[in-house]
Amino acid sequence: MAVKRGGSKRSNNEKKMMTKKASTHGTVRHGRGLGRVRRRVPVRLGERSYEIQLGQDWLETVGRKIAADLGTERIALVTVPPVARRYASTLTRGLQSKGAKVSRIVVPDGDASKNLGQLARLYDQFLKLGMDRQSAVVTLGGGVVGDLGGFAAATFLRGIPFVQVPTTVLAMVDASIGGKTGVNLPQGKNLVGAFHQPRGVYIDIGTLKSLPRRQRAAGAAELIKAAAIWDEKLFEFLEANIERFLDLDPKVVFAALDRGCAIKAEVVERDEREGGLRRLLNFGHTLAHAVEAHAGYRGILHGEAVSMGMVFAAERSEAMGFAPDGTRDRLCSLLERAELPIHAPDRPRRAYLSAISVDKKKEGGKIHFVVSKGIGSAGTTLIEARKLIPTGWRA
Repeated sequence: MAVKRGGSKRSNNEKKMMTKKASTHGTVRHGRGLGRVRRRVPVRLGERSYEIQLGQDWLETVGRKIAADLGTERIALVTVPPVARRYASTLTRGLQSKGAKVSRIVVPDGDASKNLGQLARLYDQFLKLGMDRQSAVVTLGGGVVGDLGGFAAATFLRGIPFVQVPTTVLAMVDASIGGKTGVNLPQGKNLVGAFHQPRGVYIDIGTLKSLPRRQRAAGAAELIKAAAIWDEKLFEFLEANIERFLDLDPKVVFAALDRGCAIKAEVVERDEREGGLRRLLNFGHTLAHAVEAHAGYRGILHGEAVSMGMVFAAERSEAMGFAPDGTRDRLCSLLERAELPIHAPDRPRRAYLSAISVDKKKEGGKIHFVVSKGIGSAGTTLIEARKLIPTGWRA
C-alpha cells in the first residue's frame, strides 16, 4: 500500500514554504474596473512552460495576445455551437487583428462527441485548410473541446501548437491546465490520449454569465475537489461563499478560480505525467467515470458524476481508516449547497465493477484509488475493485 499526501496535514516548515510559493505564484495588475484586472499563474515545466491568464470581459484582447504569442499564419478555432454563437466572432477579431487566417470548426456539444469519429473529422478539416506544422489550434469552450481539439493538435503531423480558451468553470480550473488531451472509447472515458501542453490558457470569467446554473454547479465540483484534496482554506472559502459563486459574484469567482488554477498548476509542475502526485486530482473520478460510461456520456454532467464519486470516495476512505469520521458529511453538505447530486445511480454492483475494470489508472489488476485523509489532504492506495466496492453495496 502506498499513500501520497497533499493538503492540510503538513509540517509548519512545509506550510511556510507553501505560503511563500503561493505568494509568488502569480501577479495581479489592477486597473479601472474589474474588466482590467489580470491574474497570471505560471505553469513551470521547463521548455514547455506557459501561463494561465485570468481577466474579465477581455476576449478580443485575448485573441490579440494569442495571435502575437503564436506568430502563426493559420489558426483553426475549434468550438461548439452555443459558444460559437456567443463568443467566436469576438475572439476571431482579436486573432485576425495580427494577420492570422482563422477558420472556425464547430463540433457537436457534449461529452458523447469526444470520440474517434469527431477526431477523424478534425484531421480532415485540418488537411482541407492546408494546415502545416507552423499552424495552430485554438480551443474555445469547455473540457470536451479542449480535450478533443488538444488531442487533434497533439497528433496531427506529430504535434502542432495549441492554446486553450476555456468558457466553463470545469475547464477553467481543471481540464485546460496540464496538457491532458484525449477521447473516449465506448468501453470507458479518456482511454485514448496524449500529454500535450498548451502554449497558454486564457480565461475570461465574463463568459460564465451565459452558462446555465447547472453547468456552473458542475464546474464547482472540480473546485471543491481541489480544495478537498489540497487546500482546507479554499474549502472553507467555498463553504462561506458557494451561493455567491453560483450567482457569479465577480470577486468570489475571481478569487476561487485564481486559487483553483494555482493548485492545478502546482500539482502539474511537480508531476507532469501523472506518475504519482498528480493522481490525487482523480479524487472521485474512479466511480465518476463508471457512472458516465453507464450513462453513455449523456444526461449526467462530468462534475455531477465527480460529485457522486467524491462522496463514495470519502465514504470508503472513512471505512478503510484513512479519513476521520465526519469527512463525508462535511463534503456532502458543501456539495448539496452547490446544487450537486451526491448519490450515484442505483445499478448492480457487477455493473460498476465491470466499468471500473477498464479504468486507465489500473496497475497489476489493482486500481490507484484516491482516498481522503481529511478535508485538505488526500493520498492513494492500490486496491482491487472487488474490495473497493463491497458485496451488497448500492449507491
